[in-house]
Amino acid sequence: MNTPVVFLIFNRPETTRKVFAEITKVKPAKLLVIADGPRSNCFWETEKCAETRSIIERVDWDCEVLTNYSEVNLGCKSRIASGLDWVFSIVEEAIILEDDCLPNETFFRFCEELLKRYRDDERIMSISGTNQRFDKLRTQDSYYFSRYNHIWGWATWRRSWQYYDSQMKLWPRIKEEGWLKDIFKEPRLVKFWERNFELAYAETWNTWDWQWLFACWVQSGLSILPRVNLISNIGFGENATTTMDTNSKLAQAAKLPVQPMNFPLQHPSFVIRDSQEDNRIPQLIARIKSKTKLTAE
Repeated sequence: MNTPVVFLIFNRPETTRKVFAEITKVKPAKLLVIADGPRSNCFWETEKCAETRSIIERVDWDCEVLTNYSEVNLGCKSRIASGLDWVFSIVEEAIILEDDCLPNETFFRFCEELLKRYRDDERIMSISGTNQRFDKLRTQDSYYFSRYNHIWGWATWRRSWQYYDSQMKLWPRIKEEGWLKDIFKEPRLVKFWERNFELAYAETWNTWDWQWLFACWVQSGLSILPRVNLISNIGFGENATTTMDTNSKLAQAAKLPVQPMNFPLQHPSFVIRDSQEDNRIPQLIARIKSKTKLTAE
């Protein structure tokens, strides 16, 4: 496979081995690995981080391996943001997997074909491998267009990532001038997302993905979501950084089984956001992920 693959790792050799095994099946020509350093208050983490990094040394195919390893702990937000900045200073496009996002093998071909197809279409900001809904879509197409960019296995271009800003410097203006009302017509959705973005802007959450969603919306960008789910999140448990509760609703959603994508892909004949599917996603996010509630205020 010619498309570069980005692998985000930390301190979990068990999940890292499983995801790495799937990467070895497609043998990418370029593998870029980002790793955070051990936390100073976790005495056991130095050994675990080293063990996790040693897995990358098992690359046994013709592959350029580039590493961006931090010797100190930067935290989820800074490590992933700075790591992806490094990635897109080197390559124009990439497929991105975290150490707990276990893909179906067809995920790689799906992303590679669509990265090429939409390379110059600036309406499209990202490609996701996750579909947390198994309802029958209204078309037989292999994917659809959404305003939501799920990041459990995804792909994007340098042209899109250039808009990422971990500090969300545009947020005060977007909020003050009421621009969320131009995205959502329902006041309850405006309030819901305003609360979430305010928490991300205030750095109440040590996360990077709300900032990525914000960057895509500021550009009126669309994401591609697959017809079938191609990613299963296997990272929930006591060794996780932020997803320790295996009984949470988010954990249950993460355990969705994967299905192979059928090829050749059936491409949509038009680029129109599927608002019917999108209207269901805020309820899902509010129920399983967000720290704010989707109310009828």
